[in-house]
Amino acid sequence: MHLIIDGYNLLHVSRSLIHLTSLQLQWERDRLINQLSAYQEIKPCRITVVFDGWLGGEAAEKRETHKGVEVIYSRLGEKADEVIKRLAKEKGAAAIVITSDREIARFAERMAVSVIPSDQFREKMEMSAGKTVENLEGDEEARGKRKGPSRRLSKKEKRARAALKKL
Repeated sequence: MHLIIDGYNLLHVSRSLIHLTSLQLQWERDRLINQLSAYQEIKPCRITVVFDGWLGGEAAEKRETHKGVEVIYSRLGEKADEVIKRLAKEKGAAAIVITSDREIARFAERMAVSVIPSDQFREKMEMSAGKTVENLEGDEEARGKRKGPSRRLSKKEKRARAALKKL
């Protein structure tokens, strides 16, 4: 399992990043990487987090590894969305994309890649870290017990549920 994460999208779930200085933004990115590293220890998987570098980044795409998490900064003039789409296309069904961006989600679904919204992944990550967050999984399963052909889940919904169970 390979998680491809829209970095700033996941950061926006827990906090607004609008009025942060570059130093504070770097601190938030480092904190996210630490959380993802802790998650990776609990749930062994490969994690790639992608951040925008298109406004103030370098001419070439920058790849680093921090605490077992691959970090990619898009190159100058390229948005993180394009990098995520490229990775989703390369990895195919072996990947899970974590984003709440509709454009990326639609693209990934066309490539048969499961998509998990950022807020749901944040909850799973916090639950696995032992924090007290409501366990919504039981509620989802109770609602998902339907009968009859008209109540069957779509392929998209089946992929999303299967991906959530893996997390």
